[in-house]
Amino acid sequence: MVEEKVSIITPAYNAARYVRETIRSVQSQTHENWEMWIVDDCSKDETVRIIEEEIRKDPRIHLIALNENGGPAHARNTALQAANGRYIAFLDSDDVWKPNKLSRQLELMKEHQAAFSFTSYRIMSEDGIQSDVVFHVPQQVSYQDLLKNTSIGTLTVVIDQKAIGPLRMPLYRDCSEDFGFWLSILSQGITALGIDEELAVYRKCDQSLSSNKWKSARKTWNTYRKVGKITIPHSMWYFANYSFHAFKKHSRTS
Repeated sequence: MVEEKVSIITPAYNAARYVRETIRSVQSQTHENWEMWIVDDCSKDETVRIIEEEIRKDPRIHLIALNENGGPAHARNTALQAANGRYIAFLDSDDVWKPNKLSRQLELMKEHQAAFSFTSYRIMSEDGIQSDVVFHVPQQVSYQDLLKNTSIGTLTVVIDQKAIGPLRMPLYRDCSEDFGFWLSILSQGITALGIDEELAVYRKCDQSLSSNKWKSARKTWNTYRKVGKITIPHSMWYFANYSFHAFKKHSRTS
């Protein structure tokens, strides 16, 4: 049986230190029918040169170099326009996958007839040292579930475009654009399949952690109001639940 093609969406900005490792984790996949669209968002380091070196060795890798910096969501949308696989997967340029990530996820999506899936993942340090912290996921997440708990790790998501239709991320720089994206998909009545298997590794960079927490909280609030069009009283209820789960999550990695 012919493997369905997976289009891997990778925004990159000043990722020279990590992008080769990210590419290697894709090349090690047991599911081999994939294309990788890396969109460079005006990097100032050697990111483009490294990607071009990898392209010469593997034609499944593609580079789009943007002329202006537009942020991760704009870069992902640029890649989504070029992608032609049935399945869409997301992987940032400093994270990595386990070798059986795609094959296992597609197997379970077909078994459960799921159009959207996500998995558990481990945390590693900026230097690539894997921690003991693994974020486990529930068996499923609905629109209402997600409003209360942003439990979907972008690096773990796989979406069936044939079932859902063309995909585009909302472009709100003051919102959590990936969170808003998942909300827009699940608002169609779709339930995301949670696979509680550790299939990816997220790199946690220590850049102004307290500032990032505040920024993340503010973006989540803006996502409720701008993307979800949720009233202030309901937004306050969901935000209280989000804050509780976010505190538990961050306390494990601090």
